[in-house]
Amino acid sequence: MHHHHRHDSSSERIGVAFFLNLGFTLVEFVGGWLTGSVAILADAVHDLGDTLSLGLGWIMDRQGQRSADARFTYGYRRLSLMAALVNGLVLMAGAGWVLSEAVPRLWQPEMPHAPGMVGLAVLGLAVNGYAAWRLGRGRTLNERVLGWHLLEDVLGWLAVLLVAVVLLFVDWPILDPLLSILFTLFILFNVGRNVAASVRLFLQAVPDRQVLAQIEDALLGIEHVTGLHHLHLWSLDGEHHVLTAHVVLDARLDAELHARVKDAIDRRLAPFGLAHTTIELEQAGEVCRLPAERVE
Repeated sequence: MHHHHRHDSSSERIGVAFFLNLGFTLVEFVGGWLTGSVAILADAVHDLGDTLSLGLGWIMDRQGQRSADARFTYGYRRLSLMAALVNGLVLMAGAGWVLSEAVPRLWQPEMPHAPGMVGLAVLGLAVNGYAAWRLGRGRTLNERVLGWHLLEDVLGWLAVLLVAVVLLFVDWPILDPLLSILFTLFILFNVGRNVAASVRLFLQAVPDRQVLAQIEDALLGIEHVTGLHHLHLWSLDGEHHVLTAHVVLDARLDAELHARVKDAIDRRLAPFGLAHTTIELEQAGEVCRLPAERVE
């Protein structure tokens, strides 16, 4: 019940961000046309891409809440992870497009309509800042990547506001492309890390090595447990983790010992909040039915 409530909140946060971004994108297109600002129109196109990404992330997040079935026995949570990966790639492509537009303007800067830029920048900071704050409260990788979409917009509008204020007093149009390049490179760096994290999770890498070591120590601290192998930890969506392990005992299993060890394992693993666990108990002298594995 607790996890279901948390994911409802996740879907709600992404939905609010989607509708805010969609509405403001329409405002940007109108404002860019009225002010004659090519920079604002370009940002409107970029925000349209962000809106599509938010919509995809919202749909994937809602679909990810579906229960497990015969086809997807672990459920649909990895759809959220897929959305994080796709959105990260879209954002990187969008940042590349912004750079392709901004770099040539370093040599041929154009003077924008500064007063109109100030008004739209203030509105953009308010709308995107609120949406980014909403997503910043989330814990899934999907929300973090979508949050970077919105943070890019916040930084972009902050750059627009700073440039617009300066241009109200001095004729330095080169500031517009220069600040755009700086914040876009910053976003590329951080989004690149999230994309790399998404790829690692898709490849079923350990989501957190420190947590894996803590789990190993917790299991080895149980009475009669002498060893572990085939210990695997991976994540469905960056938040919900799955654990499987073979636990080796120093005694022959009877009903009483089986119940005690199982209860101890449950208590030791409870603090980690794992979504799924599969534990196989091996008796003293029993040969593991799976081939040996090497973990470095």
